[in-house]
Amino acid sequence: MSTSIDATVPTAARMYDHYLGGKDNYAVDRAACEELDKVVPSTRALALNNRRFLQRVVRTLAAEYGIRQFLDHGSGLPTQDNVHQVAQRIDAGSHVVYVDNDPMVLVHGRALLEQDERTAVIQTDMRDTEAVFSHPETRRLIDFSQPVAVLFNSVMHCIPDSETDGPAALVRRVAERLVPGSCLVMCQLVSEDPEVRKFVTDFMAQATQGNWGRVRQEKDVATWFEGMDILEPGLVEVSTWRPDTEVAPRQLTQEWIEFGGVGRVR
Repeated sequence: MSTSIDATVPTAARMYDHYLGGKDNYAVDRAACEELDKVVPSTRALALNNRRFLQRVVRTLAAEYGIRQFLDHGSGLPTQDNVHQVAQRIDAGSHVVYVDNDPMVLVHGRALLEQDERTAVIQTDMRDTEAVFSHPETRRLIDFSQPVAVLFNSVMHCIPDSETDGPAALVRRVAERLVPGSCLVMCQLVSEDPEVRKFVTDFMAQATQGNWGRVRQEKDVATWFEGMDILEPGLVEVSTWRPDTEVAPRQLTQEWIEFGGVGRVR
């Protein structure tokens, strides 16, 4: 796995950082966002709403379900109110492991967390469940005999379909390793418009030189939750998942949305 940063090819992590108003991105990432916005102009609002969803989910699982361990797959670049910060406001003893294969995430994440022994960043392909679960930092921080929240927040669209490495297979492998009461947080970009699905899938595959899966449909996402208890309000457009207030920001356009929810292992 490469440990060098390539500033000539966009990455989903750096594009997401740009949409969130971050500074850890390059001209090539910003140019890709501009092209994407020509067809799906709601993408910045979508990214912001997705980030708020992640923060609400972590707070809810920590405060209402007593989860103190979080394993965040495809975590992206650190921004404001990261998973460990939200969880540790509920309980300072919460442990978090971030997983990403983008070397820039590793560099910035480790710089942010060098003083926090309860949190770690590991550079691993999130599809390699054995490598993630057996990594020394994961073993140090996560006790898999206790409930864990495993996060796949807005990352499944980066994974191509495959019987062995696709989203459904990945979820099965992870769920099999978790004790009852653990939770999987899963959402991804979906569209019921075939033209939007094709454009974004083709555009991102070309822009990222193949480091992309596809925009899916709601029915595809629903299959990942089979065999789990889905927490209320179910599988939804994420800005409507337990909003903090009735006037909280909502996704206003529907050319594509972030769709998903939280499944609890039985």
